[in-house]
Amino acid sequence: MTASVSLIRATSYDLTQLRASLEELLEPLGGMTAIVKPGDLVLLKPNLLTGARPTQECVTRPEVVYCVAQMVQEVGGRPFLGDGPAFGSARGVAEANGYLPLVEELSLPIVEFKGKRYETVSQEFNHLRLSKEAMEADVVINLPKVKSHMQLTLTMGVKNLFGCVPGKMKAWWHMEAGKDAERFGEMLVETARAIAPNLTILDGIIGHEGNGPSGGEPKALNLLAASTDVFALDRAIVEILKVNPQTIPTLPASERLGLCPSLTEIAFPRLTPADLQIDDWRLPDKLMPIDFGAPRMIKSTFKHLYIRFIKEPTAAYSKR
Repeated sequence: MTASVSLIRATSYDLTQLRASLEELLEPLGGMTAIVKPGDLVLLKPNLLTGARPTQECVTRPEVVYCVAQMVQEVGGRPFLGDGPAFGSARGVAEANGYLPLVEELSLPIVEFKGKRYETVSQEFNHLRLSKEAMEADVVINLPKVKSHMQLTLTMGVKNLFGCVPGKMKAWWHMEAGKDAERFGEMLVETARAIAPNLTILDGIIGHEGNGPSGGEPKALNLLAASTDVFALDRAIVEILKVNPQTIPTLPASERLGLCPSLTEIAFPRLTPADLQIDDWRLPDKLMPIDFGAPRMIKSTFKHLYIRFIKEPTAAYSKR
């Protein structure tokens, strides 16, 4: 089956204009009614990276979440907002970035992710702890922000789902797999495959370039992207930004696992990547190690937690 990625120009976070843009974006995919059925419990998973630098476009814009939540409610779905920031709480990060007035207007719950081990497709990563809230939602709508990244070159749809690995276990994976970029990329891909988002909508009206994911600067890209195939969406965005896909660990990993289609295998019902190409996207000044290089005492602590989690019963892999 051919993957389809809808790409449009969008220049404003004004709620009326943004809502019209999102409807145009989703129409080729069948609209929200093709994704959400009445009564569905729907996780909206934005990028809630940090409460710091709230004007620097480090997180998914609250206006995007608001409009998507509104669309979900209108077709009878029950949306909730969730993420697992490495530092702070989802609610705290959301509040710092101006989410609360819009969230409260829609009575949209904010949920803190709790972890549980789930059986994954790959035995290599069967000790992943994933968000119970994400795995057991009827529908997952992934809402990433496009950003440069000092460890992974670029963060898009697949990387955003690493937020479904709860809290401090992200640090464990940086230490456990971070010495090998290929393995770390495969872990991120297996996380995305396990979460299996029903829809990914990428916030690219204003991106975050340079020394991201939080230390860079805003960059107007004037685009929105959507797909039911998160791997195809990431491949398209890389083409728009003119970034070598082999420099982003998740892309070659998804290709090795047979999950990422080639550009010729992707349908573009609206605009094509060539129509939206950016010539001056700024990547990080230099790439940093994925491994945090934590002191031995901290590594020992995480090893203890890791062993304890391994002994926990594994839930059956039954995600959709």
